[in-house]
Amino acid sequence: MAQQVDFVGRGFAFPMGANPSGGSAMVSGTRNVEQAMLLVLGTARGERPMRPEFGCGIHDLVFETVDTALVGRVVREVTEALTRWVPRIEVGDVTAGADPASPSTLLVDVAYVVRATNDQRNLVFPFYSIPEHD
Repeated sequence: MAQQVDFVGRGFAFPMGANPSGGSAMVSGTRNVEQAMLLVLGTARGERPMRPEFGCGIHDLVFETVDTALVGRVVREVTEALTRWVPRIEVGDVTAGADPASPSTLLVDVAYVVRATNDQRNLVFPFYSIPEHD
């Protein structure tokens, strides 16, 4: 019987956890890719001492006013970070818009294709700004 090969990958679950038998929880396939994307977007550049370039520059923008200029900068930072750090995907259209329920939150929608499987997917990532108070 032929063994199935997983071209997308397998790795530790994020956040780290235990599986039912007490070992390290693992993820594979598209869930592994999605977790890699969330890890990149959730990590500020300079946060990891041994990999200071790793992460996404959106964290430098949390005190900016939510406007069209911020949307453009967030889209650029997300596109650049995912293109650089998640080579298993082809980044497609990245858009951002204000969350109607929270004006200080941008919802970043990333359309991407998993290269190994040609699987088209979307990921929505919330970007929170810290609004000014009078």
